[in-house]
Amino acid sequence: MGVPGLQLIWPWQDRSLRFSWLKAGTFALMCAPAIWIISELDAGEFGPVPLGGMTYWSGVWATALLLLALAVTPAAAILRSGRLILVRRMIGVTALVYTLAHVAIYFALRFWDFTSIALEMATRLSLIVATLSMIGLIALGVTSFDAAVQRMGAQDWNRLHNLVYASAALALFHYLLSPGTFPDQFLMSGMFFWLMTWRVLQRRRRGTDAVTLTMLALASGAFTALFEVAWNSIYHGDKPLWVLGNNLSLVLGIPPAWKVLALGLLIALAAAIRGKRPRMEHARR
Repeated sequence: MGVPGLQLIWPWQDRSLRFSWLKAGTFALMCAPAIWIISELDAGEFGPVPLGGMTYWSGVWATALLLLALAVTPAAAILRSGRLILVRRMIGVTALVYTLAHVAIYFALRFWDFTSIALEMATRLSLIVATLSMIGLIALGVTSFDAAVQRMGAQDWNRLHNLVYASAALALFHYLLSPGTFPDQFLMSGMFFWLMTWRVLQRRRRGTDAVTLTMLALASGAFTALFEVAWNSIYHGDKPLWVLGNNLSLVLGIPPAWKVLALGLLIALAAAIRGKRPRMEHARR
């Protein structure tokens, strides 16, 4: 006998238990980071302490997938494809899986010394923040089933699942508190700014307007550059003008601010193209 309210659905099936190319492709994409980490480990790319590299990259991918889950709603609205919502849960649950793997690898890096780990988790701001983020993700994960929606009611379930915003913010804060400086920290911060600002615009029914999205792209790029300057100046003691100069230069690669700007402009272009299709189809009729 099955559990009431629960139905076994494979990752590549839709709710009607039919094969879904969208879900199958998303499932393959969710497995790609793990395959990449294993291949890098096998190639010896993580150096003399492989667990250190695995800890870092599992955390990066967990945060990236969490942001990707937040990006599903804007993508569905801008591209006018409600089917994309079908993969939001899968991406969110996968982010939790990578988070738990990140924690397990970190424990292994600390030789499973739970006394020392508990002390660190209680005294280091970075780990306190990470723990709060993980608790939020676990709460979201265990209530991600349809049965949980039925038992809690849609209103309470939606209220609980607003925790995803706090969990994502805390995960980013944990990443920013890393001892080193990494471009992906600011790339993801800029993307998070875009995702949260878009939700404000969508409430005002401007989330699919190409002009508004262009302005959002410019604002997000500027935010990313200024945030990198402020964070590196305050947290790492770097000279603000030196950091700003790196953001304006393409000599050492493409800075995070330019990537956020380019991505935002591509989204605005997609909205402009998608917005013209209904009018073109109407004209053909």
